[in-house]
Amino acid sequence: MERKKRLNRTTDIQRVRQKGKSFPHPLLVLIVLSGEDQTECQIGVIATKSIGGAVERNRAKRLIRVSVDEIVDQIRPDVKAIIIARKPIAHAEVSEISAALRLMIHKAGICI
Repeated sequence: MERKKRLNRTTDIQRVRQKGKSFPHPLLVLIVLSGEDQTECQIGVIATKSIGGAVERNRAKRLIRVSVDEIVDQIRPDVKAIIIARKPIAHAEVSEISAALRLMIHKAGICI
């Protein structure tokens, strides 16, 4: 995922978590805040300690970023989103994560 498409400022992440709409899935949670005034969508990836140690958290974030790369062009540019990894993601494949993300962006209605 390109750096300019990453959501990494603490204030932005907090605003999305507080004001955004949540879409849960067994592998991850998508929180979406649309209507922002920007030219490209921004996506943040979070993996908490419930996933495991640093190695497991980093692997989970890498898998999510690879899955996001496949679908980022299908997301509207006025969207800020956070993807939070859940425990079962530690045993998931990229194809499963991609399918879950596609399902969730359609549920959220943020597709182009």
